[in-house]
Amino acid sequence: KPQASIQVHRPAARAKASAFTLTEILIATALFSLVTVGVVYTHVFGLKMAALTSSKLSATENARHALNRVRDEIRSGKILYVGNGDAATFTLVAADSPQEGNALQIYRTTDINNYVRYYLDAGDQSLKRKVSGDNQIEEIANYITNQMVFRAEDHLGNALTNDQNNCVIRMTLDFNQWEFPIARLYA
Repeated sequence: KPQASIQVHRPAARAKASAFTLTEILIATALFSLVTVGVVYTHVFGLKMAALTSSKLSATENARHALNRVRDEIRSGKILYVGNGDAATFTLVAADSPQEGNALQIYRTTDINNYVRYYLDAGDQSLKRKVSGDNQIEEIANYITNQMVFRAEDHLGNALTNDQNNCVIRMTLDFNQWEFPIARLYA
């Protein structure tokens, strides 16, 4: 007998419709917002730190340049005097007083008419350099806040009270530089 085979196909079970609930969407949005705020805050913090570091590096570079320049001229000098002065005048510190002041006069030879003077200009808070016979004044460092920049000392760090050969010259520069120094031009 011939057999007939009948196959019955049943329709597949209908797939369940899936969607996010309102609660799931709110939680996902809140987490995404927190992560975004964290990333933005970290970026802004990094920018502030970069600006602060840049300002400090600029001040350090200023100080290093000034110290190296003065050091080289002190080493080449024959006579050194610490005192108080500006572009036009220089006054030695009185005898038996600590040899400290806002100016340093360096004579390269024993000729006292040829000198280099470093002095703190309190008006614009800058260390300046003037060479005898030259009206040009060179700015070496700026944003300096201390008034006594130079001090003659002995080898133990004690302030000298007289003009002594083989003294140590201490130069102290305290800087207070704006975070964004260009803003000072417009203030």
